[in-house]
Parts: sequence; structure tokens; C-alpha cells
Amino acid sequence: MALFQTAPKTVEEAAQYGPLDISPDQVLEMDEATWYAQVFRGEDVPQLTVRAVVMGMILGGLLAFTNLYIGLKTGWGLGIAITACILSFALWRLFLSLKLARSPMTILETNCMQSTASSAGYATGSAMVSAIPALLMLSVTADNPKGEHVSIIGVGVWTLLLAALGTLMAIPMKRNLINRDRLKFPSGTAAAVTLQALYSHGDQALKKARALLGGMAVGAVFPLLIELKVHVVETREGLIAGAAKIFDWLPSLGKFHGKDTVPSDWTLVMDSNPVMIAAGAIIGVRTSFWMVVGGLALAYGFGPAGLEDVWTTPAGVDITAVTAPYKAWKESGIWFGVPIMVTSGLLAFALQWRTIVRAFKGFGGGGTSEADALVRRTEVPGTWFLYGTIFFGAGICVAGEVWFHIPWYYGVIAIVMTFFLALVAARATGETDITPIGAMGKITQLTYGVLIPQSTTANLMTASITANCATSSADLLNDLKSGYLLGAHPRRQFVAQFMGIFIGTVAMVGGYYLLVPDATTLLGHDGVAPEFPAPAAQAWKAVAEIFKYGLENMHPTHRALMVWGGALGIILVLLEKFLPKVKQYLPSATGLGLGLILPFQYPFAMLLGAIIGWAWHTRNKQQSETYLVPIAAGLIAGISIMGVIVAVVNLGL
Repeated sequence: MALFQTAPKTVEEAAQYGPLDISPDQVLEMDEATWYAQVFRGEDVPQLTVRAVVMGMILGGLLAFTNLYIGLKTGWGLGIAITACILSFALWRLFLSLKLARSPMTILETNCMQSTASSAGYATGSAMVSAIPALLMLSVTADNPKGEHVSIIGVGVWTLLLAALGTLMAIPMKRNLINRDRLKFPSGTAAAVTLQALYSHGDQALKKARALLGGMAVGAVFPLLIELKVHVVETREGLIAGAAKIFDWLPSLGKFHGKDTVPSDWTLVMDSNPVMIAAGAIIGVRTSFWMVVGGLALAYGFGPAGLEDVWTTPAGVDITAVTAPYKAWKESGIWFGVPIMVTSGLLAFALQWRTIVRAFKGFGGGGTSEADALVRRTEVPGTWFLYGTIFFGAGICVAGEVWFHIPWYYGVIAIVMTFFLALVAARATGETDITPIGAMGKITQLTYGVLIPQSTTANLMTASITANCATSSADLLNDLKSGYLLGAHPRRQFVAQFMGIFIGTVAMVGGYYLLVPDATTLLGHDGVAPEFPAPAAQAWKAVAEIFKYGLENMHPTHRALMVWGGALGIILVLLEKFLPKVKQYLPSATGLGLGLILPFQYPFAMLLGAIIGWAWHTRNKQQSETYLVPIAAGLIAGISIMGVIVAVVNLGL
């Protein structure tokens, strides 16, 4: 099989490769044999072309900043595939009108493009919003409040190796989960439906594209106004303040060093950056509402109570002399919020025991079509998985020894564990569209907390193997599902996906070191809340610290908060399990937990965006379904990409 195919040279030639008359919903019901007979487009239809991969790399590299930016703000990752499809479709129409392209990109080329973009923008970023910033925060000392970064070369190599290994681990899962079990993989199905609509209803697609591009243009303005450091008097500040103190008319929230505090001391402010408003419009009301409830509980309950108690580090060192109210989310809320998310995530995962059983029961099953020559030519060979896992697995063990001081045999154990956990995570993604990355990482953290209890580095970095590989595997399977519904060649799509991890690694790692020059960006300083609170990293850091210092060395208040938070997480999951009819009215464990470990301005902005989205949907459902997600995604992309550019400019000022 040649690596790249030749793209259509004319509009007429490209028209031969239009979308199928069979809808993705119909393909979902077909068995593998029927798929090959009625849906598979053949081995020679152009899809893996140079222009498709290059476009995917460009868009994926840019959109990688979106997930990095949002991940460091909220701990969430946003899907890249659909945004990339809309942008590519619009750009290619523009190229045609300007005579810069001879033919439109076909639907299967665009499908390959979104695989490359999705891999670059999503599959490489897990460690950059969890383990790596957690390591930076753990390096902070009284003598070095800015902490110390891990080598950028080490982080780059680590990220690339994990993304490659995770992508390879999906190979033996593909036929079982997609061809045979026909799991829906909702995000992959949505991408296929979007592509079918783009190529069947061009006018509607262009409306979405214009909305997305307009959102990007508007969003790009805000980092220039808020974050670009220009001369104002004798300091370098943005043209407008990053937050407005609109809640200071509310009652005082306790005293600090004998003085009354005001709500803005506790981060009860309105963020000037609309990025979280856009994120809230996508995430929805329920989670955003409970995030605000968690934030208010912190500001009016745990925080003021902490001022009357003694806030300490896990090692027992008194830090009341430097503690400030704005740190309540980190010093008090984290010990209640993180256990809520950890226990709820692990229990929700355990309650999916049928999914777990099916994952191992069906894995590697044979079939009569296995001997078919067509299947052998189109599916990804098992030898790629075998030799690739050996090569990249060995690379991870060596990198772990060199940069993170993890004994090689512990690296081997982590890789073996990761394969089985990634298999379970992939099936969960296929059934529910939720990849339990947090639960996967916590299982590895708990394992290594027992094996190497004193090493926070080993605890974090072995867990990052599991989380990153699970993310990469699930991402590839979502994209392969999209291709399956459109009749794509799975081996060619795998190659496109694999190519994306290289540009994604450069974008993610480079963007991280630009956005997070030191630990004060994550922890705050001089009475100012952090620019990037990195809630996922805070959770990982908290678990690692527990094993390093031991529960007996933690402050009694922290221990009590952990017990009550863990119990609440379990209760909330059980209520959702046994009272499904009222689930929408029950507290969201994720929302509460995040609200307790985020500065309040972020949950408040997200709730505002969720309400706007809900009101728009209620007033005009059709219009909101057409424009809401493109506008929100465009705002996030514009703010994130320009935010990285501004960070580069600020370094030179």
C-alpha cells in the first residue's frame, strides 16, 4: 500500500467520490460482512492525501492550543474533530474560489484530515494538563516559590511516546468494538453525521463555518485587550482589567489578619475573558450550576472556617503567615472537592462492571472473515501493534528512567496495566461517550502509591502513561468509527491519525511552556488568583501528596474534609444509579468538585454561558442547534490561539 494517494485533479473527478446514499444511522445497524459489501468505498478512493494530512496538521496544531488553554483553566478537553471538519470545509471552498485549489477535498479526505487534526489537538494533551503541571507545583518551596520545570526535551519525548503507544493500543480493539460489537462511539458518530451534512447540504455548512470563523475573530480580540502587557504608567498591564469586582456589595465573608474581607478577596469576581462563558454554553446548565454551588460553599463556608482554623501544608508546616483568602480553593476546597471527584469517578467506573466484563470477554475474538484477503489488506495489521508496542514501550521505560527516575521495571508494570485499563476505557467511550481518564489515572496512582509511596514523580508519571494512552486509544477509535460509517479505509485512516501526534506534541509542549512560565501561573501570587488553576493537576497532586506524606501527617481538618468529600462522592453516584428519573435534579459530583477547586470567576462565567445557551435553545431550537456550538467553539479557539501568541509577545516585551 502506497503511503499517500493522489488527490482528485478536477471538480468533476472529486464529484465521483461524494457521500454515500446510506446514512450513518443505517450503517450503525450493519454487521461487518454487510459493511464490506455495501459501505466500504474500496481501496483506491482518495482519502489519505498529502493535502488532507497537511490541512489536518495545521488545524490540529492550532486547535491543540484550545484544549491546552481550556484544560489548564477547567480540566476539561473539548472535541476537535467537528470543529476541524467545519473549518477545513470552509477554507477549501475559499481556496477554490480564489483558484488556489483545483478540486474540492472529498468527504473521505476530510475524514482523514479530521483524524490527523483530532490526534494533534486532543490525543497529546492529557499529561500537559495533569501530571506535568502537578510536578511543577510539587517543586515549589519557600526558597523557590516559582518552582522548577521538567526539561522541555524530556516532556516532549514523553508526550510523543505516550500518544504513539496509546494509538497503537487501539489496533487490536478496533474490529471487536466497532466492526463486531458495533458500539456507537457518539462523538465519532456525530462527526460522521456532520461530514455527511457538510457534503450534502453545503449552504447549511457554510452558515456554521461563518459562525465559527466569526466567533474566532471576536475571541481573538480579548487576549489582546486583557493579557497583552503594554505600558500603563510604570508597569506593564493589559488595556482592560482581567476581572470586575461586581459582587463586593455582598456581605463580608469573615476576617483576615483582623480586617474584614470582601467577596473579591475570595475570587467572587466577573471574569473579563469570555472563554469560560463559551465553554459553559457547550457543557450545559446542570454541571455549571453545581460548580457555582461548590464555589459559593467554598467562599461562604469552608474558606471562612479555614481562616479560623490553621491551614497547613500536608507536611505540617504552618503557612498562615502567607495564606490569603483567594487561596481557599487550593488550601481548603481541594481537600473536599478532589475526594468527591475521585470516589465518584472510581465508583461510577466500577458500576460499569458489565462494560468491563464485555471488554475482556470480547477482546481478540476471531471470525471467519479474518482469513479474507480484503480484510487483511484494509485493517491495521496486528504486527504494527506488536512491534510498535515493544518499540514505544521500551522508549517510555528509558525516558522514565532518564527524566523522571522511574525504575524500568515499574515502567513495564505501568505499560501492562495501561493496556487493560485502556481497553476498558475505550469500551466505556464507545458505550457512553465518556472516557474515564481520571479514574484510569487514579487507579495507577493508587497502585504506585503502594509500590513507591515516597516518590510523587513516579506516582504522577506512571499515572500519566495510563491516562494519556487511554485518551489516545479512545480518540483513535472515535475517529475510526466516523470513517467506518462513511466507508473509509481503516488502515489509511490509522496512518493519518498517527501522523497527527507529531505536530500535536510540538504544539502542546511548546504551548504549555509559554502559558506556564512558572508555578505562580498555577498557584497565584501577591493576592492574585492564578491565571490557570489547573484543577486536574490539583487533583493529581493531592493524591500524590497523600501517599508521600501519609494521612497521619496531614492536618486534622484536611483529613476530615477528605472523609466527608469521599463519602459525598459515593452518595451522589449511588443516588444517580438508583434514582435515574430524577438524575437531572441531583447534584453533579463533577460540578461540585470542580466548583471547590476552581476560583469562583470560572464557574460563574460557565453558568452564565450555560444559561445563555439554554435560553437560546428554548427560544429558537433550530437556530441554536445551527449556531450555538460553532460560535462557542470559535470563541474558544480564537481566545486560545491568540492567548498563546500574546504569551510569546509578552516574553519579548
